Amino acid sequence: MSTVAVFPGQGAQSVGMGRALAEAFPAAREVFAIVDEALGEPLSRLVFTGPAEVLTLTENAQPALMATSLAAVRALEAASGRPLTALVDFVAGHSLGEYSALVAAGALDLADAARLLRLRGRAMQAAVPVGAGAMAAVLGLDVPAVETLAAQAAGDGVCALANDNGEGQAVLSGDVAAVTRAVELAKAAGAKRSLLLQVSAPFHCELMAPAAAELGAALARTAFQAPRVPLIANVTAAPVREAAALPGLLREQVTARVRWRESMATMRELGVTRLIELGQGKVLTGLARRDLPGVSLVNVQGPEDVAALAASLG
Repeated sequence: MSTVAVFPGQGAQSVGMGRALAEAFPAAREVFAIVDEALGEPLSRLVFTGPAEVLTLTENAQPALMATSLAAVRALEAASGRPLTALVDFVAGHSLGEYSALVAAGALDLADAARLLRLRGRAMQAAVPVGAGAMAAVLGLDVPAVETLAAQAAGDGVCALANDNGEGQAVLSGDVAAVTRAVELAKAAGAKRSLLLQVSAPFHCELMAPAAAELGAALARTAFQAPRVPLIANVTAAPVREAAALPGLLREQVTARVRWRESMATMRELGVTRLIELGQGKVLTGLARRDLPGVSLVNVQGPEDVAALAASLG
């Protein structure tokens, strides 16, 4: 049996996430304490009690989701008596979840990840003036069709496939006028659904180049270790085992497509039979339910999930 641990991205955040884990497991509580210290502020208080509109800000949501995922990891490790890297064969994370995956795999220090994600969130938000960019979901069209309509919609602007999330589930990103055109073109092309998303910036497209440059400088100053189990990277959808490759992949990820459908195909090729989603929400297990039929799917969000999984691991 081959197992992959996966970590959610932005949009999964919810006030109160991780609180039960922190109350039940000292190791989970320590994760939030380390992140608070790294950021120089009580992010955990915002995570546990809100308000939601402040937690949802990109600069807060990104480190908060990472902290919640790592709290789940440390709780599982405490309950099972084994490191996560002894329980799984691969790790992967959706966008910011890739940082969670790297911490879980021993490739990146928790405090460094918190600081990088705070910088990443601020830089991504500042890269494009508010209202100038947009993102849209397109459901029911294949990737070549989405790429074609994105190119048609772009004109002199930017419209790109930002997230290839699963079969028939795509997200476009770019200039607001171009993405709005793409929504209408997708409807005309027979998409089951095509709509603008409530997001604060056009992530994962070339408009994020200033953020990639700023983050790249910080990544170059950060120490990385080889992951103890391979990371299936967003940018390549291929396993990564070398520390030297990580800063470049994380920098490129800011402007590049998140190849999650292809990453799931890689999981299938690697013989994955169980997928464990650690952290808030069930987005990634939901995508896997469609694209990885027959794979056992597990969510770890609260203490009861930790106990059940630890018991099943023996």
